[in-house]
Amino acid sequence: MLELIQSVAAQVGSIVVGKQPQIRLALACLLARGHLLVEDLPGVGKTTLSHALAISLGLQFKRVQFTNDLLPSDIVGVSIFDRDSARFVFHPGPIFTQVLLADEINRASPKTQSALLEGMEERQVSADGETRGLPDPFFVIATQNPQDQIGTFPLPESQLDRFLMCIELGYPDPKAERALLEGRDRRHLLAELAPRLTPDLLLQAQQRVRQIHCSPTLLDYVQNLLTASRRTPMLAEGLSPRAGLALLQAARAWAMLDGRNHVLPDDVQAVLPAVAGHRLRPAKGGGASHRARAELVAELTKMVAVP
Repeated sequence: MLELIQSVAAQVGSIVVGKQPQIRLALACLLARGHLLVEDLPGVGKTTLSHALAISLGLQFKRVQFTNDLLPSDIVGVSIFDRDSARFVFHPGPIFTQVLLADEINRASPKTQSALLEGMEERQVSADGETRGLPDPFFVIATQNPQDQIGTFPLPESQLDRFLMCIELGYPDPKAERALLEGRDRRHLLAELAPRLTPDLLLQAQQRVRQIHCSPTLLDYVQNLLTASRRTPMLAEGLSPRAGLALLQAARAWAMLDGRNHVLPDDVQAVLPAVAGHRLRPAKGGGASHRARAELVAELTKMVAVP
């Protein structure tokens, strides 16, 4: 199983070059049954990463381009009257898929953004008084432009908390950028990719992640991080219990990617910036950039002794 997952990472890395740490975080997020927020400037490969992950994992993929006139029914679906049967028939929206790319999610209104909340948390949607289950696995990858760009609506804390991880791709290094310039079009390369996993194998891998052992000492370390975030005057509010569960599950997935059946403090530290960064706000305001949030996480890490 681990070899198959590593082959997925290698294949995605052949498309999104020079971004192995981010690819590994994205895989850990999916193995932990979480959702991923990719925050960066347009044109750095956010959509390409999503496509490559979906194809390599053998998952059904749909993309929604979020705009300011997008409606919740454009995502969830709508009931239309059918004359032949003389009744309303529900037409499922794009959320009924295994991987949903919510492209430029912060360009839509808060009302439309909230249409994803139930699906991301409960893996089901309610429409016209009926609850409908979503496929399993179900994974949302949302891309977000920097909040200082024109025409963006900041994601509310309740929406941000639904994302297990938030990562930034950044500009490629000179070697990787040269490979991009000399290589073929990424869209053509995507068309040639073959699945390396199946949905059933992915579900098995997610089940194995839950079985990764966490010692009492490791749990103490995670709990101390949560407590420190709530007591420090540096932050407006601390990490929630949901954030603690997300951190633990992400650390389990990271340990699995290393081929271990137990979690180390290094695993927690490896995923902490991606899990906690978008959930933290400085007490004095400001600090919305990815770099500022990374500095907050670094300060939080220094407050807690490593077992």
